[in-house]
Amino acid sequence: MILSDKDIKKALKDGLVTIKPLFPKSIQPASVDLHLGADFLVFRTHGDVCIDPKDPIEHLMEEVKISDKRQFIIHPGEFALGMTYEIIGVADNMVGRLEGKSSLGRIGLIIHATAGYLDPGNKLKMTLELHNISPLPIKLYYKMPIAQISFTPLSSVAENPYNAKRVGSKYYGNMKPKASQYWKNFIKNNDWIKFE
Repeated sequence: MILSDKDIKKALKDGLVTIKPLFPKSIQPASVDLHLGADFLVFRTHGDVCIDPKDPIEHLMEEVKISDKRQFIIHPGEFALGMTYEIIGVADNMVGRLEGKSSLGRIGLIIHATAGYLDPGNKLKMTLELHNISPLPIKLYYKMPIAQISFTPLSSVAENPYNAKRVGSKYYGNMKPKASQYWKNFIKNNDWIKFE
């Protein structure tokens, strides 16, 4: 069951959902509009580089910051990590689902590749996996409406919410874009990874 605008307001009041700051008129019929933050990570594409999921990739990325006076231009085929302006949190019995804005999709801007899920117990500026699939560059402005999030209650409280130490969450509480930490799965040598 997805929360309606009425239930989103109640969840905010009861502390099951937190959104800071909450922009005026951002609560929609079944979602909340989110805005573009200032911080980005982009890939350095010069040189002979290949991404290996088994290795850290921070050295392959560089930080970019925008402001009211400096926009971010994402060119055709480019990918960048961005963040929401808002800090969003959910209780241990709630999840959030990040979605794009229809009007931005119609100009070829994808706002998340796969990570549109806000796990129970997490609180952060949500990462945007921005991709321009249009044939033209797209200019992005600081604090422009960029995405929307809906909320769904769980059938019960999560036994191991995202903020539990035993979960080993890689992105808990992020306030800036963070490069992929997938390589840590190989270091842990999880049960699903078998090396012969």
